[in-house]
Amino acid sequence: MLDTASILDVLRPVQDPELRKSLVDLNMIRNVEVADGNVRFTLVLTTPACPLRAFIVEECEIAVKALPGVASVAVDVTAETPQQRELPDRRGIAGINNIVAVSSGKGGVGKSTVAVNIAVALAQAGAKVGLIDADIYGPNAPTMLGLGGAQVKVQQGAQGEVLEPAFNFGVKLVSMGFLIDADQPVIWRGPMLNGIIRQFLYQVEWGDLDYLIVDMPPGTGDAQLTLAQAVPMAGAVIVTTPQAVALMDARRGLRMFQQLQVPVLGIVENMSYFIPPDMPDRQYDIFGSGGGQRTSDELQLPLLGCVPLEMVLRQGGDRGIPIVVEYPDSASAIALTKIAQQVAARVSVMALT
Repeated sequence: MLDTASILDVLRPVQDPELRKSLVDLNMIRNVEVADGNVRFTLVLTTPACPLRAFIVEECEIAVKALPGVASVAVDVTAETPQQRELPDRRGIAGINNIVAVSSGKGGVGKSTVAVNIAVALAQAGAKVGLIDADIYGPNAPTMLGLGGAQVKVQQGAQGEVLEPAFNFGVKLVSMGFLIDADQPVIWRGPMLNGIIRQFLYQVEWGDLDYLIVDMPPGTGDAQLTLAQAVPMAGAVIVTTPQAVALMDARRGLRMFQQLQVPVLGIVENMSYFIPPDMPDRQYDIFGSGGGQRTSDELQLPLLGCVPLEMVLRQGGDRGIPIVVEYPDSASAIALTKIAQQVAARVSVMALT
């Protein structure tokens, strides 16, 4: 008999490829309807940025069509991002499901470029995304998101001053860059930096977010320690370039997060190779090659992706138009979009296992 129970039974062997568990057991199959051989149900993914969305839908359709009497199958796809578990000593933020740090061991490896484009790519996929520019001494995210001239509003709330984030390309942003003049240096010791990062976490009108991306300053200092000890984090993404000195510092940053009991989601190798704009079929390993993969293999962590160095990537950052928006078919944009999908998938695995 063709009914809801038979549909769920035939879908039970279909697994989420990342979680390796039954879609039915994970409550990802809902709202089953059967009428005159026409079957319709909702597939609830764990992230709007699921890289295997088409594969999962196809597996479901094949399974249901194998039942006698099925004339058609319609799959409505939606997403519910799982919320990271809270820890006894780390207070979550109401409405924010997952906090992800994008970090590096040293400066100049393109960490902010990666963070901004991951945030925008997740927003393009339908996720609700915020971005904290936690690089207090060198806030670049406003420029990269086309918000260099933006002004954030400060309101009085029950807990004191509350900031209203700026918004562009589907991403809410707070940054020290909104609170100081363009040429004004930030000459602060640790306690003041600790205070502003906590303000960016708890005293911002974030609303509901699937992901809050935090663009960290380079190194292993006060900002990283404050974030890791303040909130339960879904994980950290480590950005490096292929050369040995960058990889040495990246490993130190990676070990720091592990010591602070923050899951490391994986490694991003930025500036993997240079693509000349007049010879798009050529590649030059300016900073070496294979360093990210070797580090990934040695530390048994995923290599989330390799981002080539293209002139349009730098130009987009300077103009305030992320490359995943301006040139989505470029090699860099494709790599960054896939990295965003891998980050989302890893976050879901961490939350549900």
